[in-house]
Amino acid sequence: MGAARTVLKTTVGIVGGGPAGLMLSHLLASAGIDNIVVEKRDHEAIRTTHRAGILEHGSVRMLTEGGVSNRVLTHGHRHDGIDLRFGGVSHRLDFQDLVGESVWLYPQNEVFVDLAAARDRDGGDVRYAVSGTEVLDLLTGTPKIRFTDADGAEFEIHCEILVGADGSQGVCRRSIPAEHRRDNFIEYPFAWFGILTEAPPSAPELIYANSDRGFALISQRSDTVQRMYFQADPTEDPDAWTEDQIWNELQQRVDGPDGFELKRGPIFEKTLLKFRSYVCEPLRYGNLFLAGDAGHTVPPTGAKGLNLALADVRVLFEAIESFCAGNGAGLLDGYSDRALERVWRAQNFSYWMTSMLHTRTDASDFERKRALGELAGVVASRHGSAYLAEAYTGWPGNP
Repeated sequence: MGAARTVLKTTVGIVGGGPAGLMLSHLLASAGIDNIVVEKRDHEAIRTTHRAGILEHGSVRMLTEGGVSNRVLTHGHRHDGIDLRFGGVSHRLDFQDLVGESVWLYPQNEVFVDLAAARDRDGGDVRYAVSGTEVLDLLTGTPKIRFTDADGAEFEIHCEILVGADGSQGVCRRSIPAEHRRDNFIEYPFAWFGILTEAPPSAPELIYANSDRGFALISQRSDTVQRMYFQADPTEDPDAWTEDQIWNELQQRVDGPDGFELKRGPIFEKTLLKFRSYVCEPLRYGNLFLAGDAGHTVPPTGAKGLNLALADVRVLFEAIESFCAGNGAGLLDGYSDRALERVWRAQNFSYWMTSMLHTRTDASDFERKRALGELAGVVASRHGSAYLAEAYTGWPGNP
């Protein structure tokens, strides 16, 4: 007979130690609310997973004013606009002029590094490399998390509130019976072929390009490493492409009369990112609350994924803090509706950006020219440009 499980008691149990879970843990601890985080990956695996990151101004404030770190200001890159490029011509949207805000280019794994360091600095209880995670008793006043730690010891966390921040493939959402959730989703008929390359930036800000050959995104990661994407078939095999073929395809999608040329370098990573939008309704089941990708995913076109996760955390933290202060469960009861209001706004924006900038292989001439007319309307109208700028930089206030 194996050893008995060790029982741990806390106020909030958090499944998922990515940015959403760690940010919630940090905020709760800052308010004196005890919590434990469990995460199936080890620290190094998360730190070295390269994911792009455009942070809204509200997300930057959560990191800096929330006492996590100011590294986003010293190591990140402030962007005051983007280029929409179509017909081979670039049109810059000046966010500062349009809405008085900016975004910061700061990779998601760097956000994780900052949050993990803050939890370590403040003595947070974060357990990496766990396995066999289960959540149970979700409809009771004492939901539980079972797991085995990296040394093989078995534990059971007893908490008052259980938060699922364990991503789209995590156990928490799957633990909600199908009859108690609505799965809203759409599959897109294309994917992004992505590369990381050792090269200087090709442009000071991101370029979103619509071309006859399909979409391309010219982005950055640092002064010496750049990230770029082009629209591809979801069945494409990245390993079948040579570096010359990749660079030629990217260049053709940004070619124009201005002679714009990409700065090339060795490609050290190739990936294929499939597109799917998903929303779980509601974001609560009993005393289980979903946050971030556990509850919703968006295509990356609108740069909303990480920012939505942090927006969820902000709303959920306020609700938990109010509950723990003895103010009743009103804000907890309203969490799902409040968070979903912003989620659906972001889903609409992401869908709009994706549809406007990408070209389906079966698109008619009418559909193609209509999309170009939409892009022309956005850049020709200050109101149209301001709508995109406000959504991209982040809607003001909480949902």
